[in-house]
Amino acid sequence: MVAKPSSYQVALFLKARGDYGREIIAGVCDYVRSTRSVWDLLLQEDFRDSVDGISEWSGHGIIADFDDPDFETALSDLSIPVIGVGGSYQREADYPRTVPYVATDNEKLVTEAYTHLVDMGLPRFAFYGSPEAHRYRWAVEREKVYLKLCARDLTKPEIFRGKGTFGPDWDEILSDVIAWLRDLPKPIGIIAVTDSRARHILQACILADIAVPEEVSIVGIDDDPLLRMLTRIPISSVRQGTRKMGQIAASMLHRRLKGATLDEPRIIVPPAGLNPQISSRYQPIYDPYVMRARHYIRQFAGQGIKVAQVAEYVGVSRTTLETHFRRAFGCTVHDDMLAFRLQLAREMLEDGERSLEKIAELSGFTSNQYMHAVFKRELGCSPREYQRQQLLR
Repeated sequence: MVAKPSSYQVALFLKARGDYGREIIAGVCDYVRSTRSVWDLLLQEDFRDSVDGISEWSGHGIIADFDDPDFETALSDLSIPVIGVGGSYQREADYPRTVPYVATDNEKLVTEAYTHLVDMGLPRFAFYGSPEAHRYRWAVEREKVYLKLCARDLTKPEIFRGKGTFGPDWDEILSDVIAWLRDLPKPIGIIAVTDSRARHILQACILADIAVPEEVSIVGIDDDPLLRMLTRIPISSVRQGTRKMGQIAASMLHRRLKGATLDEPRIIVPPAGLNPQISSRYQPIYDPYVMRARHYIRQFAGQGIKVAQVAEYVGVSRTTLETHFRRAFGCTVHDDMLAFRLQLAREMLEDGERSLEKIAELSGFTSNQYMHAVFKRELGCSPREYQRQQLLR
């Protein structure tokens, strides 16, 4: 008779509403599938309401979000194995003392965003954080890293925490961000503590007619694909190693469930890289007409706008705008729009999630045939051939 594999009841006290929590959960599932273990997973997103009575639970183990210190305290003394996940800290005393811990590397996350903006040639930098310090210790840690980098490079720090997302209404949040942005020296690169806060900056720039990235370049943290879809201008972002965190946390818990000790009770997971998008591709441009035109193009090129519409937005004749573009770049407004549409199409082809017809529509080409002709002329290959080349890399 074949023995049944050991099965475990495991509770995941993780928020699945954002990309951070979802990817950690996905990493846990990756590990369970790869080892053919039998885990009955209980997902507790609203874990603040689930802590009471957890000591009476008959399950075998827990993987929990330890970014909230109150929650960490509630789970640290349980008799069953617990693995904490959260952010890294500069102070040793801030780490959990009795629970194995897997952390995202806040130091490297912010440093990667900062280094990218430096590499883009920006002369000054700002940080958009979070006011809810007690609940979001990782936000405080990321702000500390930014301050350390500014001190190292002898640059003046510019910090704005704004209001909590769940506090005042959206209009008030954006009004405060707009007021801050207008007072900042420009050009400037801004590191947002999350993609959600990066989106605040982008929308404030659009409302205030501040050119992105010529006046304000933006980098977020999380690389959340859903939030990227919600913005007119794609936002650059640092990818956290969250899927790896989930895999490591599940591996640690599995060893504890089997009675083994852990050689490394704390593991810091580095970022998975930076995804550069339009929001941070800074090019020094001193012509206000060109800056306004490109700001408009980046928002609406995918909707098939014409050169005349761009000129109308800028407030000059088409001939005048063409003169300014030729002086700045040696190309026409149409050439610049076409280059941007080509870039949009290339990024969607690399994702591999849409049909060619849909990509042509979303990138502002009038038809799949026109997109095909532009790819052949500019890149020497068809859209499908370009996609295959990227998959082979």
